[in-house]
Parts: sequence; structure tokens; C-alpha cells
Amino acid sequence: MDLRSNKRKFLSGVVISDKMNKTRVVQIRWTSTHSDYEKTMKRAVKFKAHDEKNATKVGDVVTIMETRPLSKEKRWIIVEVAKKT
Repeated sequence: MDLRSNKRKFLSGVVISDKMNKTRVVQIRWTSTHSDYEKTMKRAVKFKAHDEKNATKVGDVVTIMETRPLSKEKRWIIVEVAKKT
């Protein structure tokens, strides 16, 4: 099955916590320009993502995909590890 053929969102970020079983906290960072002041702003958001095999560690760059709710806060799953540390 081709995962990219559906309309789910895909994001790329860095694993910042692996302390939970089968759950990783992934931080997504981007920059944007302020509409009035035209200053570049750094933005970041954290998502909890499901990692079935506990394969990722802190510092790994991963791709996450939007999915159905898996728990109270988990709505993403890790689909691939782009870079291991």
C-alpha cells in the first residue's frame, strides 16, 4: 500500500523524548515571517507519535503521518526513520 496516496498529513521532525513505551515525542520546527514586522520567527510544536517497535531514539529524524486517535494525545504514527543518530 502506498502511504502517500491518501490525504493524510505528513511531517518531518526530530525525536526529543523516548521515555514512554511505544510512544515518541517528535518536535517539528519551521520559520515564518511576521506579517507586520517582517522579522523571521522560529516556531516549534511537539506531537506524540506511535512507534510500535520502539525503534527510534532521541535525536533521530523521522517522518510522521496523521492517523486516527490512538490514545488521549496520540494522533500520529512514525512511518519512516530518515536519519539515525
